[in-house]
Amino acid sequence: MNQQLISPQFNNPTEIVSHLGAMQAQDYRMMRWAVAMRTKKPSEEAFREAYNSGEIIRMHLLRCTWQLITAKDYGWMLELCAPKSLSTLNGWMKSNKINIPEEELLTMKRIIIDTVADRKDITKEDITEAFVQHGFLMDDHRISYHIRLAELNGCLVSGNLHPSKATYCLAENKIHSTTKLSRDEALSLLTTKYFQSRSPATLEDYVWWSGLNAGDCKRGIQLLGSRLFTETWKERMFYILDTCRTKGFRKGCTHLLPPFDEYLIGYKSRDVVLATEHRHHAHNNNGVLYPIIAKDGEICGNWYPYKSTLQTKMFDLDIVIDLEKDWQAYQKQRIKWK
Repeated sequence: MNQQLISPQFNNPTEIVSHLGAMQAQDYRMMRWAVAMRTKKPSEEAFREAYNSGEIIRMHLLRCTWQLITAKDYGWMLELCAPKSLSTLNGWMKSNKINIPEEELLTMKRIIIDTVADRKDITKEDITEAFVQHGFLMDDHRISYHIRLAELNGCLVSGNLHPSKATYCLAENKIHSTTKLSRDEALSLLTTKYFQSRSPATLEDYVWWSGLNAGDCKRGIQLLGSRLFTETWKERMFYILDTCRTKGFRKGCTHLLPPFDEYLIGYKSRDVVLATEHRHHAHNNNGVLYPIIAKDGEICGNWYPYKSTLQTKMFDLDIVIDLEKDWQAYQKQRIKWK
């Protein structure tokens, strides 16, 4: 319920993204379904308006992966999370034997800024072309690092919504006002957003999701004090925020969850809803999460979002559930992804 998959409490995309703090948005098209299914009245038009106006943006932030966040949270969240993500990114570059000198970083940043300043928004292909025009030839991997560095340095954020590919614009043109917070205030707010939307969850879950170090996460929990209470299950301690919905259970609820959905990626303790013997159906060992089916909270199968008809594969062949209503709700949004 706290993830807003059952009885959603929010009316529009900006409210739900703010509630969750950051929503994984690895899949450019399916991120729209992740948001829509958590609002009272799913609307592709509302998502597009919020995205294009800059109320919500998509960028590499937590764990240096794609998320949706609100413009209101951009300033304090970037200041809190970017240093750790930059460290992660540098680790990836080192492991891939990629070194980007400061001179190259500044030169490419200037080319990106000049390119996007001439247009409303640009794609990765536009950036690649601009590099070539300035005499710089580099592989796709290196260009991706430059884009992520530009995001984490506060230069780029998402541009307008495109049917299938990411666009970028200058942060200063998209983010018109942000909230400035002290480090403790930021830790407190991030911790609140995590547990208000994902309780019950463990400290390890929060560390995984946020990408921050354990010390910062423990500090955030400490700052919330009595607002968090605990429950022990299978010798693990779970935290629950005092404002969370904890009562009531609606039997028979089904969900067609998109790949990389927060229902799984928001936790390290995925075995709570996903049987260990079935986890390879839900994700691989390289961080790729697949479209999944949930019934009464338990992950029980896969589905295929881009097929013309509903196609599923249940982990247990004896499981039979009616997903037609869910499929029709998804299709209603999908046909507008243009």
